[in-house]
Amino acid sequence: MSEPNPGPAQGPGSGPAPARTADTAKAGGGRRRRDRAPRGGIRGREGLAGWLFVSPVIVVLGLFLVVPIVMALWVSLSDWNGQGSPFSSGVHFVGGENYAPLVTEPGLAQSDFMMSLRNNGYYVLFVVPLQTALALGLALLVNGRRLKGKGFFRTAYYFPSVTSSVAISAVFLFIFSSSGVVNSLLAKVGVDGPAWFADPRGVVHLALGAFGVNSDAPPSALADTTVGGLSLWDWISGPSVAMCAIITLVVWTTAGTFMLMFLAALQDIPLDVEEAAEIDGTGRWQRFRHVTLPMLKPTLFLVLPLGLIGTWQVFDQIYVMTRGQPAKTTMTPAFLSYQSSFIDNEWGQGSAIAFILFAIIVAMTLLQRFVLRDKDEARAKAATRRAAKAARSGSGPTTGAA
Repeated sequence: MSEPNPGPAQGPGSGPAPARTADTAKAGGGRRRRDRAPRGGIRGREGLAGWLFVSPVIVVLGLFLVVPIVMALWVSLSDWNGQGSPFSSGVHFVGGENYAPLVTEPGLAQSDFMMSLRNNGYYVLFVVPLQTALALGLALLVNGRRLKGKGFFRTAYYFPSVTSSVAISAVFLFIFSSSGVVNSLLAKVGVDGPAWFADPRGVVHLALGAFGVNSDAPPSALADTTVGGLSLWDWISGPSVAMCAIITLVVWTTAGTFMLMFLAALQDIPLDVEEAAEIDGTGRWQRFRHVTLPMLKPTLFLVLPLGLIGTWQVFDQIYVMTRGQPAKTTMTPAFLSYQSSFIDNEWGQGSAIAFILFAIIVAMTLLQRFVLRDKDEARAKAATRRAAKAARSGSGPTTGAA
């Protein structure tokens, strides 16, 4: 019996293969349609449950965060006098009239606002580096493998951070009083301590005075040039003696919180990395600079912006200790906003100060993130984007001869 003839050989593109390809495509399309179909099934119910779980938080944030911000923005653009509702018919839109006296119109409001920015700028310039360095130093200390009583020291260093700022400010008023502990210790080494909270002199002016520059008769080029209602001589005064006492207080109370962040990051560094560096013959400073510090960069990326935001918002210590005095050298934008609103009844101007401060904080934070960014990673992402763009621009329909 003869074998059945298999027929002509089938090529890759002939015979029933197209039918099989079409069937496969139909089956694949059906599977994709079935995968996309159950939008109202389990996944849909999970999404609904998720929204139900987060809805209380959304409502609370909306009522106590978003709504007050919108109201404050409206107050800064209106002539509301603090009586009744800011949305009543008697309140009118005035545009930038509350902002102009602070920024563009010479006068007392502008000079006070610029002085508050100067004071807060020096405060940020001193507090952020000092509290970051102190926090990192304390973290390295309590993370030492040979240190005994680590729990005690960690608690002791962190304790000021959880103590009431009002209580600590009251204690520091006694410590830095004319007959307080600080002046008593200075007297033992032959230094006559100042009246800390009554001395408006800037530390830069005091330093220049040691080199023969008379602060009562400053150089005319600095005294006669005015920027924002303040002379250049006033701009370069540095933090006042009173502000230095507040800076000491804030650095001492905030370093504990950032110490815990650095400590957590230090404990995440593998021991074999440090041991390998030690075997290679590196010293302590070299290990810290080339091994520990680079691995702490993500934590620095967190600590520095938090410190920057917190220092621009300082209010408690100013309110309790100095009320912006002496000679307005400890006045900050946050305290000036409070004073304009609740004391002077200039609610529009107080809200305007708050929003200008908000803009400054956002701008400084973005600048800090840009400076601290990972340059290698940024270059790699930029190269990837350029390659993708080039591929998209160079791709297109191609044709070939059959």
